[in-house]
Amino acid sequence: MLGAMTKTPEPHKPHPRRVIGVWRHRDFAIFMGGLTPAAISSWMHRVGVGWLAWELTESTVWLGAVAAADLAPILLLSPLAGALSDRMSALTLVRITQWMQFAQAAALVALMAAGALTIELLFALTLALGIIHAYSSAGRHALVPVTVPRDMVATAISLDSAFFQASRFIGPAIAALIIPVWGVMGAFAAHAFGTFFFALAMHAMRQPDRAGAHRGARSFLHDVGEAVAYVRGHAGMFPLMIMLTAVSVAARPLQDMLPGFAGEVFGVGASGLAWLTSAMGAGAMVSATWVAVHGRTGGLTTMCFAGGALASLSLIGLVASDVFFVGVAFAAVSAYGLNTLSTSVQALVQSSVEDRLRGRVMSLYTLIYRGLPALGALGFGVLAEWIGLRWTFALAGLACLIACALVAPRRKAMVDALETRGGR
Repeated sequence: MLGAMTKTPEPHKPHPRRVIGVWRHRDFAIFMGGLTPAAISSWMHRVGVGWLAWELTESTVWLGAVAAADLAPILLLSPLAGALSDRMSALTLVRITQWMQFAQAAALVALMAAGALTIELLFALTLALGIIHAYSSAGRHALVPVTVPRDMVATAISLDSAFFQASRFIGPAIAALIIPVWGVMGAFAAHAFGTFFFALAMHAMRQPDRAGAHRGARSFLHDVGEAVAYVRGHAGMFPLMIMLTAVSVAARPLQDMLPGFAGEVFGVGASGLAWLTSAMGAGAMVSATWVAVHGRTGGLTTMCFAGGALASLSLIGLVASDVFFVGVAFAAVSAYGLNTLSTSVQALVQSSVEDRLRGRVMSLYTLIYRGLPALGALGFGVLAEWIGLRWTFALAGLACLIACALVAPRRKAMVDALETRGGR
């Protein structure tokens, strides 16, 4: 008993050595090396798509619709993609989807070069990418944890998030330099190169073929239902998913509506949009780096609540002023809080879930964090036409804060259920 008491503070101490040690695993290093340029170019692409949609229409409804086209397919396909990732090699799934992403990027470049890209075609190509992303995300979530030993899963996931979030800072910053000179065409071409490089890198990995672990006569819908029942009955995962749902619907659409803030609220154009997007990337990168240095699951539940509250309050702060650099600062803080919540949730779930259910359970995470924001973006786009972006996101911040407060009484049970199997 006394020994257990003396070890209690350990989970909350940072473990920077894990951040260094995780790079000794070959497949993890190759994966991150391929992901980095692809993620950077992906955010350049996002800035280009958002600004082009705004330039073509100057409509928050179209802006929300294009954002929804990217995210909405996950609502329908993510559970099935997760079931597929439990039945086949995650590496094979990632390879296939990366080549498909390259084909989509190349088509976008070709249409842009020909001067034939309309808002309708932009919507259709974004929808195609959203469909691909549903399967790509399922493969990626299933692949990262198996590239390292189990006691390093939380660190690997956090580093994956840190690099991805760093790309949110670097990509838009590069886009801010490229778009004024070469237009959005330059951002689209960079994305084509990044996806091509990542696809090649995936063929250098040596993960064993884990396909067949969950094959059988049961249907995909039965597999999805099993994962839903598993999460619903878990004392820690279920309240986490509830909180993540509220924040994903109400707070995460901010990044998709930033072109409207840049054009309507702050009047700063494409360069200002890049600054806002980069600020959110910087905040998220700092957050993910801190979770990676933290290194273990102990204390992550508390960080989930802190992140959700911070994301909510910073949304209210963002819309309280029309001063651009005040908005930039609050955008960074909002992303810090949002990513603290999402990365901590992912690390806790990945460290606790049974291996046979990993792909399906993580597909539910993807559905919530990437799919549900599509509904928020589309709904907020319509609402903003009536009451404006500032009032819309003030209400969103208040809704997030209420949701976090409602889940807070279950924190102790969540800690008991989540912060043991993954290792402290």
